[in-house]
Amino acid sequence: METMVSILLVDDEPAFIADIQSECRAIGWQVLTAGDRSQAEEAARGQKPDLVILGTIVPRGDAFRLHKWLKQSPHLRDVPLIVVDATAEERLTKGWRMDEGLKLEAEQYLIKPVEPGAVVTWAQRFLDRGLKKIRVLVVDDHAVVREAICALLNLQEEMEVIGEAVDGRDAVDKVQRLAPKVAVMDVVMPVMSGLEATKRITEKCPETKVLILTQYDEEENMFVAKQVGACGFVAKNAASSDLLTGIRTVGEGRYFPPSFAYVSANWPEGLGKNK
Repeated sequence: METMVSILLVDDEPAFIADIQSECRAIGWQVLTAGDRSQAEEAARGQKPDLVILGTIVPRGDAFRLHKWLKQSPHLRDVPLIVVDATAEERLTKGWRMDEGLKLEAEQYLIKPVEPGAVVTWAQRFLDRGLKKIRVLVVDDHAVVREAICALLNLQEEMEVIGEAVDGRDAVDKVQRLAPKVAVMDVVMPVMSGLEATKRITEKCPETKVLILTQYDEEENMFVAKQVGACGFVAKNAASSDLLTGIRTVGEGRYFPPSFAYVSANWPEGLGKNK
């Protein structure tokens, strides 16, 4: 007998809860609801959910505390989490603060108002993760670096290296011809930089998600990635697991690292231009 999918929905707005419940029940999902942090923790302890939708609750900060509790609980840390932040008008009373957003660990970050169907579509995507291969283009002007990345990716069952590019112009051409799901992009390259290539790829081929390889510090990473339209960044000296997680994440249309979702949505215009 097939087990029913169980969703924990945490929110204090009755209309939002009702709309999400309606969408979930229409596809046969069970929905557990909680209106505050203590109710949510009790519900999660009683029945491990398959996915958590964490909306707006008061007091401000409780949503982040619940998020932190979920990620620190051994039996819940791997449960997919979708965060739905407050509207701009309500941000000061029950929205996430910037320091909280920088610590975000979630599969997706959304902001109200958001269509209930869009929330449930994301939930389906995370619950239905299959073995469909992620087609990857590796872009770097150093052959040794390309070979190392390709060797790592070829060991992954769900990844397929479909090509290599030696500079930005080559990357743009091969993205148009090969249609990879993810382009792993170096920044400093001859002929055309990785940043310029990323801008052109995101404009011409938005279905290809770009993951930047960089040596900048974290704040500059976020600014640069946002400016050129990339979905994320990985430091060149980071562990190989970060690269693999980054590819999987941007391949699903999400930001990496997770905190970049919050920063990208809330970054004040002009910040970083004088750096």
